[in-house]
This record gives sequence, structure tokens and C-alpha cells, in this order.
Amino acid sequence: MNTVQIRYIVNDVDAAIAFYTRHLGFHEEMHPAPTFAMLSRGDLRLVLSAPSAPNTGGGSALPDGRKPEPGGWNRFAIQVDDLAALMPRLQHDGVRFRTKVIEGVGGRQAIIEDPSGNPVELFEPIRPEARLSNG
Repeated sequence: MNTVQIRYIVNDVDAAIAFYTRHLGFHEEMHPAPTFAMLSRGDLRLVLSAPSAPNTGGGSALPDGRKPEPGGWNRFAIQVDDLAALMPRLQHDGVRFRTKVIEGVGGRQAIIEDPSGNPVELFEPIRPEARLSNG
């Protein structure tokens, strides 16, 4: 499988790095500027960009003036082995939850937020075909 890259707009790149490395097992690949960092977790590359001045990268305003901002509902999912055991630890550490456990047809999920409000799905498969092969 090839690496998949996702960009999240974040208000504070340093806070986002701390969140993803501490709570979700990402590794910092580079952080060459206060407004940009690249993290990885397996075949996922997470690019973090702060909203910035025009022509400075992924956080730049669009030609019509709209500016990137964190949030929304699009998200990536991280497979976990025991969602019920993980949730209390994350709650104790102050991680914000958008949802309680949601029971789906393929597994259980809960949605957490990074420090800028971007969603991340924690997914515990209950069907073998829903499990990631190297999860």
C-alpha cells in the first residue's frame, strides 16, 4: 500500500504535534516552520498547516478570499483494539470527545477532536472484514 497524505488545518501546529504524537502514536517527520509540520503513522502522512498569509502553502486563502479553517466532519480513522479501555485514558488526559461510542454494522467508533477541533475517528472493528490488515 502506498502512503496516503491528509492535510489538516490547525490553529496551533505545536499543540497539534503534541496531541498526535502523545495520544495517537504519530511520529514527527519534519517541522521546518511554526506554521507547518509533517507527521506519520504507518502508511498515513498527516500534514499540519496553520492558516497563513497568501502564497505560503496549504494554509493559504483561496482566490475568492475564503480561508482554510479547522473543524468539519470529514476525518480519518485509526483502528484500535479496545475502544472501551482507551476512552477513559484519553478522557483523563483531557482529550475532547465529539461522541460517545457509536455501534455500527462493522464496528464501534468514537470521534475525538485535536486541539483545533479537527475530528479523528477511533474505530474498533467487530467484523473480520472491517479490520485493517496491518492495523
